[in-house]
Amino acid sequence: MILADALRALAQLSDPRFVRVFLLGLGLTLGLFLGSYAGGFALLRWLLPDDASLPLIGEVAWLDEAGAGLGVVALLVASVFLMVPVASVFTGLFLDRVADAVEARHYPRAGSPRHQPVVQQIGESLGFLGILVAANALALLAYLLLAPLAPAIFYALNGFLLGREYFQLTALRHVPPGEAARLRRRHLPQIWALGALMAVPLTVPLVNLAVPILGAAAFTHLFHRVRPSQADARAAPPA
Repeated sequence: MILADALRALAQLSDPRFVRVFLLGLGLTLGLFLGSYAGGFALLRWLLPDDASLPLIGEVAWLDEAGAGLGVVALLVASVFLMVPVASVFTGLFLDRVADAVEARHYPRAGSPRHQPVVQQIGESLGFLGILVAANALALLAYLLLAPLAPAIFYALNGFLLGREYFQLTALRHVPPGEAARLRRRHLPQIWALGALMAVPLTVPLVNLAVPILGAAAFTHLFHRVRPSQADARAAPPA
C-alpha cells in the first residue's frame, strides 16, 4: 500500500496544478538567490576600498571588484547546499494546492479542508526546515563514526522527519491537531516507511526539488486510506 501511495502521487506529477506549484517554488528560489548575488556583490563593492597596500604584496588595485567577485563565488557554492531546503520552504507555501489537486481527482467526497492561516503555514515551513537542517547536522557525527551505516541512518532519520511533516500537513487539513497526532502515532510504521521512500529522491540532484510535491501528494493518499471516519472518501476511479 505504501508503494501504491507513492506510485499514485508519481502518476499525477504531470498535473498542471503540480507543475505550477513546482515552478512557483523554483522561481521564488532562483529569484532569492539572484537577488542575493546582486545585493552581495553591490554591498561588498561598497564596503571594500578600491585599492589597498598589503604586506609583502604592495599596492593592490581593483580590490573591491576582486573581493566582490570572491563573495559571489562563495554564495554560489553555498547555494548548491541551500537550493533544496530553500526551495522546499517556498514550495511548502503552496502544498495545499497539491493536496487539493489530489483530493479533487481521487477523493471528491473528502469535504472542504480546514482553513489554515498563511502565517501559520510559513511558520510551519520554516520550523520544519530548521528541524531538518539541525537533525542532519547533528547526524554528521553518526555518519562519521558509523560510515558503513550512513545511508541507513540518512534514510531512517529523514524518513521519520518527512513522514511526520507531510502526514501532519495533510491530516490538519481535515482533522484537529489532537486527532492528527493520534492517527500519526497509530500508523507510525506506515508513515515512517513512506517518509523513507520520499527521502530516496533527496540524494538525486534536480529530482530532489520535486520531493515536497511528491510527499504532499503521497501522504494525501495515505491519510485518506488510514482515516477510519472517512469511509465516504474512498478513492474515486482515476479521471
